[in-house]
Amino acid sequence: MNGHEKLDRFLQRYPHPHKWCFERPHLTRRHFLQIMGSGVTASFLAGNLRAGDVVQQSPVTMQNKAKNCIFILLAGAPSHTDTFDLKLVNGVTPDAFNPATVNGLLWPTGIFPKLANQLPNIAVVRSMNAWALVHSIAQTWTQIGRNPAAALGNIAPNIGSVIALEKESERTPGQVFPSFLALNSASAADNGYYSAKYAPFKLNPTSGGLPGTTNPDGPARMNERWSQLHTMDDPLRINSPLGSPLNDMENFYQSARGLMYNPAVDKAFRFVTADSQRYGTTAFGNACLVAHQVLLANQGTRYIEITLGGWDMHTDIYGKQNPRGSNLFTLGKTFDDGLSALLSDLDSSGLLSETLVVVAGEFGRTTGNVTPAGGRDHFLLQSVVFAGAGINGGRALGATNSVGSAILDPGWSRDRAVRPEDVEATIYSALGINWTTVRYDDPFHRGFEYVPFSDLDIYGPLNELWS
Repeated sequence: MNGHEKLDRFLQRYPHPHKWCFERPHLTRRHFLQIMGSGVTASFLAGNLRAGDVVQQSPVTMQNKAKNCIFILLAGAPSHTDTFDLKLVNGVTPDAFNPATVNGLLWPTGIFPKLANQLPNIAVVRSMNAWALVHSIAQTWTQIGRNPAAALGNIAPNIGSVIALEKESERTPGQVFPSFLALNSASAADNGYYSAKYAPFKLNPTSGGLPGTTNPDGPARMNERWSQLHTMDDPLRINSPLGSPLNDMENFYQSARGLMYNPAVDKAFRFVTADSQRYGTTAFGNACLVAHQVLLANQGTRYIEITLGGWDMHTDIYGKQNPRGSNLFTLGKTFDDGLSALLSDLDSSGLLSETLVVVAGEFGRTTGNVTPAGGRDHFLLQSVVFAGAGINGGRALGATNSVGSAILDPGWSRDRAVRPEDVEATIYSALGINWTTVRYDDPFHRGFEYVPFSDLDIYGPLNELWS
């Protein structure tokens, strides 16, 4: 194939090269010439593939260590230098941080005292860079593993939806829980162009359990109504020529029916006061508690997203003016109580070895001195936390300078900053999912890549977590 033919192929896939460059801000002219001068991969031949075909672009080796994933989004972006990459600033860092070296890591035991005991299970990646500094864009980017403003960004599914689709074939009869559960995550990214079957099931946990799973008229009357519904509506809803909306509604009906009058639902989604207290008696703690109970039930849930907001601390980050407000001490306790109890229970129940836990905000915070308002502003450099699924804990990957404003050592084989796409690839690899998969069932038939541009091997999993 000559250069003109390769360029034609490239323009078929990227009719607007300027957008291609925007989607790949880290790529150089060398990468562009690499594409023009190398063999054409399967993704460039998308026009010859039928909608619905799936192409594995590379025979990659996956970690395949995890059965489940819990992703905790710290919305608002915590200060990395006050938490997971602690940097002490004279006259700024409060004495109440009580910094101590634990497992070789400098740790704010005054903020995260219980997590200090969990450090042997935790690996901190200190060399992650966000792509954007706008909360909404960066939070979505973190959840879908790509630029929301890129060509397929507005139809890209949540990482959890991809996992739900990939693991659908592994569900066994009687497993009735949603594959993707979103707790305290009303604004979680949705299923994109995927069927609603793989959408996040959004819930704010309460001690009363999952609402709407009983009926005042009792199970017998419920069964009768269910039968009547199908007698009247099946010809319209099942395999309807009207397309996916009615088919999706049928999936909703079936899924909801499986949750009703089900003792497994009550056991997993209800909790008693004593257990809630153990997790901190907070909404976040209750979500962590339910997450453990749901995985313990083994009813088909494979991905759980939990959101803990409040980290947008532009003012009074240390709570000196308002000690009861949202600051590192008050929100830190909520996070510390909930996550430490979750890791402890996962470990005790034997689930930690098969559950990958990922904790990340959307970006980091400015370093060194605080602002005149006593807070920290938006900053690209951040830290991300991993635990479980056989990773080697008690350590940090990557290192920053003395104030945490620049990466000194990326800490992994690609020798560059870690990106959200790399975290996405790591999650897929841990769960035995080929991150280079391309699906050609997207509405534009241009090929939806699980991890963007994996044909160029730009992004990949952090295998060093397991080495």
